[in-house]
Amino acid sequence: MSDASLPAPPRFRQIGLPGYVGLLVVGALVVSSLAATAPTMDKLARGLTRLFAPSGLFTQMFPPDFSRIGPISWKLLETLQMAVAGCFLGLIFALPFAILATDRLSPHPLVRTVARAVIALFRTVPDLVWAIIFIIIVGLGPAAGVLAIMVDKIGFAGRFFAEAMEETDPGPQDALRAIGASRLGIIGSAVLPACLPSFTATSLFALEKSVRGSAALGLVGAGGIGVDLKVAFDLFNYDEALAIILMLLALVIAVEQGSGWIRRKLI
Repeated sequence: MSDASLPAPPRFRQIGLPGYVGLLVVGALVVSSLAATAPTMDKLARGLTRLFAPSGLFTQMFPPDFSRIGPISWKLLETLQMAVAGCFLGLIFALPFAILATDRLSPHPLVRTVARAVIALFRTVPDLVWAIIFIIIVGLGPAAGVLAIMVDKIGFAGRFFAEAMEETDPGPQDALRAIGASRLGIIGSAVLPACLPSFTATSLFALEKSVRGSAALGLVGAGGIGVDLKVAFDLFNYDEALAIILMLLALVIAVEQGSGWIRRKLI
């Protein structure tokens, strides 16, 4: 029989009754969520009208006020320093958590379960909540922001580090284990070199995420440019708020471009 006479493969895979029930439940959830929470068109139209009105927010924001560019620049530097310090500490602590959460590297299933639970907890709780917790512990200022970013990055990077180590070829590990290599020797000789490109990409993405997130931490008093942004909005200085947003945007773009260049060079 020639290939031309063979029946064409089905366009979609048959999913069966459970699959259709699952799709129906997901569709019902989406529709109910849109109906309960999404803004209606008339409210959106009225909001846009107020936004572009002669006395609206958009009009009051332009032109941006850069008269405080000096103090804002120092706050942006503090924001960047918070992001770098918190991300560095988070990546350092994420590695041992990831090792303990990996099936082939964890010393005991109970240890693996606890490590995965800690990583999930750090990843689940929003960084703003962590910032509030650390403000209660260490007080207002950038130290609370650094600790919040650190905990958030342990959860973020710990998961991806563990997945990268899970996906490594077990052959070299088994060979080293067969000749009597220690657990640390296997990790240092077979696992980490194989995972280095993935670790590098994850670390750079974590830094980008830290820079964006550190600006929001200031809204709750955890240091950085977010404090100035909140004050500008509270005092209705919308032109200064736009200047802060534009300078923050430039910082985020610069960090993203820099990390992208590093990824292209190292990976």
